Amino acid sequence: MEAIVQYFGQIPSAHRAMILAGGIAFFWLLEYAVPLMQFNYNKIRHSLPNFFFTVTTIVVNFSLAFTIVLASDAAIKYGFGVLQWWAMPLWLAAIVGLLGLDFIGAYLVHFIQHKVKWMWRFHMVHHADTQVDTTTANRHHPGESVFRAVFTTLAVLIMGAPIWLVFLYQSLSVVLSQFNHANIKLPMWLDVAISYVIVSPNMHKVHHHYVRPETDTNYGNIFAI
Repeated sequence: MEAIVQYFGQIPSAHRAMILAGGIAFFWLLEYAVPLMQFNYNKIRHSLPNFFFTVTTIVVNFSLAFTIVLASDAAIKYGFGVLQWWAMPLWLAAIVGLLGLDFIGAYLVHFIQHKVKWMWRFHMVHHADTQVDTTTANRHHPGESVFRAVFTTLAVLIMGAPIWLVFLYQSLSVVLSQFNHANIKLPMWLDVAISYVIVSPNMHKVHHHYVRPETDTNYGNIFAI
C-alpha cells in the first residue's frame, strides 16, 4: 500500500499519458478479438471525432488541474473532509476515498446531466455515438469536461482526498471507463460477477440505449452504484 501511495503521489505526467494511451490501445485490439456487438463500420474513421474530443478533454483537464491540486492541498492543510475527520487504516481510506470520488466526481454530475435539460445538451455529444467502443469513453463536449472538473474538485474537498488518492482515482477512472465502453464480450458469468462491483461492458451498453429512460442507469465511471 505504501508503494501505491508513493508512486501515485508523484506519478510523472508521461506515465499518466501512457495509462490513457495504453488503455485505448489494449481495448482497441481486444475489440477485434472478442466483439460484443458486430458493427459494420470503419473503425479508424469512427474513432477520429472521438480522438478529437479526447484531445479537448485533455486540454480542459490540464487547464483546470490546478484547482484539483489546490483543493487537495487545502484539505490536507486545514484537515477538511471525510478522510481528514475520521482516522482509518490506509487501505480503508483508499476504498472510502475511491467510492466518494467516483460518486461525487462521476456519478452525481452524470446523473445531473441526464436530468437538467441544458446540461443534457452538452452530454448528448457523448450519447451521439451510436457505435460505442473504447474510444467513446473520452468523447465529451468541452463544456461537459468543465462540469466534471468542477465536480471532481468538489469531491476532492468533501472527501479530503490526498493527491496520491486523486491520481489513483483518475488513473482507475480512465482505464475502467475505457473498459466499460469497450465493445468486448466477456464470458457471461464473469460479466455478471464483476457487475456487482464495477460497471461491465455489457452492463454499460444499457446506458447507451437509444431510448430514454433506458439510458438513465449506471452513472459511475468505476463502481456499479
